[in-house]
Amino acid sequence: MQVILLEKIVNVGALGDVVKVKPGYARNFLIPQGKAKRATPENIKLLEEKRAELEQLAAGKLAQATELAGKLEGLTVQIVQRAGVDGRLFGSVTNADIVDALKGSGFSLERNMVRLPEGPLKQIGDHQVALQLHTDVLVNINVSVLGETVSR
Repeated sequence: MQVILLEKIVNVGALGDVVKVKPGYARNFLIPQGKAKRATPENIKLLEEKRAELEQLAAGKLAQATELAGKLEGLTVQIVQRAGVDGRLFGSVTNADIVDALKGSGFSLERNMVRLPEGPLKQIGDHQVALQLHTDVLVNINVSVLGETVSR
């Protein structure tokens, strides 16, 4: 299916590109999320008229993400979880836990912005975690997992 991208999408294309994607990806994700429109002659003409406005919006989003990245760079967030004597957690620290800890620090992020390539954190200690604030903005923070020992 041919679509026109209304914003930059990783591994697909940039703003204004006419790309061919699988129909399900277009119908179920790109079009409902407002990230793309069907590539009809009317939509292509409409995009050319609105291109400057869309580029300005994209530049504004990038500027916001860059500003937030400057505030978050090098930030250390502490999360307390129950752990055994060997340092393994009874549960795990997920991206939702990290977002909640960041909200406590005054930052509002989405769960899907947290990148945990090796899965949830299961050990106490300091961990580097990447935050994808924008398709072009990636920032690293430190997550310090503290163990709360359970006595019987």
